[in-house]
Amino acid sequence: MEWSFLFFFNSALLGVGLAMDAFSVSMANGLHDPRMSMKRMCIIAGAFGLFQAVMPMTGWVCVHTVVELFSSFETFIPWIALILLAYIGGKMLMEGIKGEETEEAAALSAGVLFVQGVATSIDALSVGFTISEYGWVMALVASLIIATVTFFICMAGLHIGKKFGTKLAGKASVLGGIILIGIGLEIFLTGIFG
Repeated sequence: MEWSFLFFFNSALLGVGLAMDAFSVSMANGLHDPRMSMKRMCIIAGAFGLFQAVMPMTGWVCVHTVVELFSSFETFIPWIALILLAYIGGKMLMEGIKGEETEEAAALSAGVLFVQGVATSIDALSVGFTISEYGWVMALVASLIIATVTFFICMAGLHIGKKFGTKLAGKASVLGGIILIGIGLEIFLTGIFG
């Protein structure tokens, strides 16, 4: 592929498609913490963007080095996403039911954000196959475009979640947990049944 409008357009569309899971998780995070600061929102959206950039590049590197290992690992992607999101969502759900969300809502730990980032971007490893014909500079630019699109989509998700989180008050963690578990199931079912 050459540098063209189509290259940038396709990269932006890939970004939109890949960001949907991160958008939903961002909404859940906003629901969980309706008083989240703008700095914290930028950190969360930036983390999701970073993961969405790293995963396609990792896939690209795998295609150009260890294709056999990567293709066998690809069958585990839906399972990994399901387990990670079900764990985080279940924890949020239980805290919401027990009424513990006020203490927990204050901080989304770095560990939880890391797990969310991996769970929502692990399917982007396969994009490495899609962009394998690109040179490394084009693959990097495509990944950066995906990251930028993801950042803005996640910021929108955080704003929406915060708005409804304020209105839902005590039920925000329950709803956020249900959303995360639902996303995990969706990734799993799509990955298994195509």
